[in-house]
Amino acid sequence: MTRAILTDIEGTTSSISFVKDVLFPYARRALPGFVREHGHEPEVRRWLDAVAIEHGSICNDEVIVETLQGWIDEDRKHTALKALQGMIWDAGYRDADFTAHIYPDAAPALRQWHAEGLPLYVYSSGSVPAQKLFFGHSDAGDLTPLISGWFDTEVGGKREADSYRRIADHIGLPASDIVFLSDVVAELDAAREAGMQTRLVDRLQDYPQPRLGTDASGHERVTGFEQVSLANA
Repeated sequence: MTRAILTDIEGTTSSISFVKDVLFPYARRALPGFVREHGHEPEVRRWLDAVAIEHGSICNDEVIVETLQGWIDEDRKHTALKALQGMIWDAGYRDADFTAHIYPDAAPALRQWHAEGLPLYVYSSGSVPAQKLFFGHSDAGDLTPLISGWFDTEVGGKREADSYRRIADHIGLPASDIVFLSDVVAELDAAREAGMQTRLVDRLQDYPQPRLGTDASGHERVTGFEQVSLANA
């Protein structure tokens, strides 16, 4: 039985290119000024210090900024980086420098599932504040009222089965009652190991070569949200 839906963002509800071509460059450009202006604030300092502690040789904010910019270039999934990016993107969204891309099929499906009484949850490597900004300033308008809960890498890595077990515990449902939607096979493998139902979202715009057969690792494959079946697995 499907009693809740958990979805990834990048490559699933939204294009990978938006994150890589719009959000990452915006954060990279804004980082030096943001740290100069806000580096003394406790929440910002918390994450800057986390970077410094992880790299014992770092002793000033300029080097921390360079390290963070390097992580952006590498697309590193680091909690401190994601938190700081979220703070920077906040200004970009609020100043209407951009809106978040949502695939045309995703918003109607989310609204329909919500209307049918299915709780919707988001699990992304981006920080929870960044997720809320993303859905709150999307091409399809404010989608945050549809979402019952948000999870980021503070719950654990997205390729670790224990992360999905923790999410199921937080949601308060058996893992087998939750459908996880993602474009990343390794994430789906981890969710399946934890007992969740899985759907591989294989969008042509993000993945020109379809993941078929063994490349789909046994996960039910869809090319858009309108194809997602919520029948019992």
